[in-house]
This record gives sequence, C-alpha cells and structure tokens, in this order.
Amino acid sequence: MSEELDVGEIATALLASVGALLRRVRQVRVEGELAMPERVALSYLDRIGPTTSAELARQEQITAQAMGATLGGLQARGLVERGADPRDGRRVLLSLTDAGRQALADKRSARTEQVAQALADGFTPWELEQLAVAAPLLDRLAQRI
Repeated sequence: MSEELDVGEIATALLASVGALLRRVRQVRVEGELAMPERVALSYLDRIGPTTSAELARQEQITAQAMGATLGGLQARGLVERGADPRDGRRVLLSLTDAGRQALADKRSARTEQVAQALADGFTPWELEQLAVAAPLLDRLAQRI
C-alpha cells in the first residue's frame, strides 16, 4: 500500500458515494413497493423473528401509535400476523407470514434489478470489474466499523 494514500480522504469519499447511492436507491420507487416503515418492520421481523409492536417501535425510534398503524396495514394485507406469546399469554407477538417473506424477497429482487439495469446501461466492462472487486471490500469495511 502506498504511503501517499490518505485514509481520511478515502473514508470521506466512500461515505459520500455510498451515502449518495443509498439515498438514491431509497428515493426511486419501484412499482408496488412497500413504504419505508413497512419495509423496516418486515425486515426486522425477518431478522429477529416474532416480537411485540412496542419492541418494533423502540427499535425504530418511533411512537407506538405510528408502529401500530404500520403494522395494522401490514396485517390487513396479510404480511404479518398476530399471535399470543407462548411464555406470556397476555402479550401479543407479531410475526412475518409467508406473504410477508415473499414481499421482502420481491422488494429485494426489484432493487437488485434496478441497480443491475443502471450498471448495464452506464458502465464499461472495466468499470464493472472494478465494482465487482470493490463489493467484498465494502462488505468487509462495514463489518469492521
């Protein structure tokens, strides 16, 4: 590694470019896509499993009422279901349904297709190779932070 590389400048450039990419991906809607609070709730349930509405609200730092409205809409669409907590029958746990898992998979596929199309339309083979090499490095960087 060259002594001339300034890790501060590299960090600044990476944060700016990755941040811009994430903002843009979030801004451009994909047809039939879930709203951001819906995606977040489904993704959380997918990662950690059944939990309470209050826990979801705490994790996302929103009011219980806002999370309740989001979950009500998801439940009405059959993407989440409510059930009794086996350890405490007074508590209600929310869990992802098969349709909820499919909605997440569809969202991920649509985003992947969106990025793939942008890559195919605007990058040279050499640039695509550079991005392919950078992807695992960015993943490793994310794990080290």
